[in-house]
Amino acid sequence: MEDPFNCLIDSFIAQQVGIADNFLSDALAADLKANLIMLYGNKMLYTAGTGNNAVISQDLTVRGDRICWLDRGHDTPCEKAFFKLMDSFVSYLNQTCYTGITGYEFHYTLYEKGSFYKKHLDQFRNNDSRKYSMIIYLNKDWVIADGGELCIHHHDHLQNISPQNRKGVFFKSNELTHEVLLTHQPRMSITGWLKVNTEQT
Repeated sequence: MEDPFNCLIDSFIAQQVGIADNFLSDALAADLKANLIMLYGNKMLYTAGTGNNAVISQDLTVRGDRICWLDRGHDTPCEKAFFKLMDSFVSYLNQTCYTGITGYEFHYTLYEKGSFYKKHLDQFRNNDSRKYSMIIYLNKDWVIADGGELCIHHHDHLQNISPQNRKGVFFKSNELTHEVLLTHQPRMSITGWLKVNTEQT
């Protein structure tokens, strides 16, 4: 499993944004997508907001996705497999890059047709525990006309990343502003953050 991990890390070091086209296996991507669609059909995805639990707001003119958090307590086989993969990636990242990551959080994300997420940073103003952002896409046979690219705002250029199935994307949460462009088809992913413990001891 080191090849997709190294693709993410090497491209991150070179370009500030790590990309691995095959971060997930075909089977795991299919199972996670099926679970997301099931949750959506059962109305278990809710409208996402901006901010954290202390300060949160919902504004569909800013952000239009629907989400549901992954949780080890769900005892869902595909979520267990995803957590196992992430445990391996975090361990490898800490060993090779000394990042000190101590945990993570991920949610399913679904952008319905016609939705988007305007330019933003992933780190809260009152909480800097999020160190790296990760998105893993679940959109098979996605084409340019479907829209929904992740647009990264570098200081001197824009980088548009297509949300192709199995692709993983990785970047610093507090450094790169980004947005999700208008999507013309339902757009699905697993989205989350690698975190450090910021509590004083």
